[in-house]
Amino acid sequence: MSDTAAAPDLLSWTCPAPVRDRPRVVMGHGGGGAMSAELIEQIVLPALGTAAPAPLTDSAVVELGGARLAFSTDSFVVRPLFFPGGSIGDLAVNGTVNDLAMSGARAAYLSCGLILEEGVEIDTVARVAEALGAAARAAGVRVVTGDTKVVEAGHGDGVYVNTAGVGLVPAGIDLRPQRVVPGDVVLLSGAVGVHGIAIMSERENLRFEADVVSDCAPLGSLVEAMLAVTPDLHVLRDPTRGGLAASLNEIAAGSGCGVVVQERSVPVPPAVAGACAMLGLDPMYVANEGKLVAFAPRGHADAVLAAMRAHPLGAGAAVIGEVVAEHPGMVVARTGLGGTRVVDMPLGEQLPRIC
Repeated sequence: MSDTAAAPDLLSWTCPAPVRDRPRVVMGHGGGGAMSAELIEQIVLPALGTAAPAPLTDSAVVELGGARLAFSTDSFVVRPLFFPGGSIGDLAVNGTVNDLAMSGARAAYLSCGLILEEGVEIDTVARVAEALGAAARAAGVRVVTGDTKVVEAGHGDGVYVNTAGVGLVPAGIDLRPQRVVPGDVVLLSGAVGVHGIAIMSERENLRFEADVVSDCAPLGSLVEAMLAVTPDLHVLRDPTRGGLAASLNEIAAGSGCGVVVQERSVPVPPAVAGACAMLGLDPMYVANEGKLVAFAPRGHADAVLAAMRAHPLGAGAAVIGEVVAEHPGMVVARTGLGGTRVVDMPLGEQLPRIC
């Protein structure tokens, strides 16, 4: 540098956020958090172009022949295949049925694709199929089409399942983040974290003071009970990958509003709290498979909460927070000590392969 060159203004320098420039897929890309969103937004959507109209959601509502249909697809790679409270077969049905229910749809039909690894025992495939059939009957849906593929030994993990589902959305139902407004009440249908901890305990052979059993269940009847109180619910989400934190962040971002959660109001079973403390996990980020979060107008919130508590799948329902105009797009938790903390969108996933 010459003697006459101007000295750099160090106070004006900024440090840009690091770019997650990864040449290969990592497990975090499948976690339903920020890395998943980056993969979709930066790689998939630009390639699809106008073939993928926005917004993309777990369940798209489309019009066909004068009817409003909800359409969803999902893939399931859970490990292990069987766990306390369910199996990959239960997840394959309930996960897709629940995505449809979050659009307010009554699920009607499913497809089922099986990807089998060469060498997997036929008895294992039979158990998965039986669980899948039983879950479909319990959810009131029919599996009307499907496919089977086999990959070489060592190129799979026993059984993977893909399902797609369609259902009818009743007139007057409009569930989407853009309808959320300040003053809305945030409702949760029950205790969080049990599915993720049930998977982890089975996978890692962990034992806790009390057994933790997955909450895997179809939520369609619970949603119908809530909509019977008022069709004016603003948005519903089932907090699966990324847990409650991911769902709340998605809604906050989509609505442009802030969300305040009372941390002590979020139901966490003692066994889940203990397991999370031992494993260094936050229950708000642990996956669920039989819970929903609802944003309801304040004037209807008490009646909706009562309807939830009267249903077997909502007996533990609670008010956990509210929507505010402050800090738009952010989720903030008020702690039991009177402080606050930001509840960020998870980067990847605390527990991979949980669905």
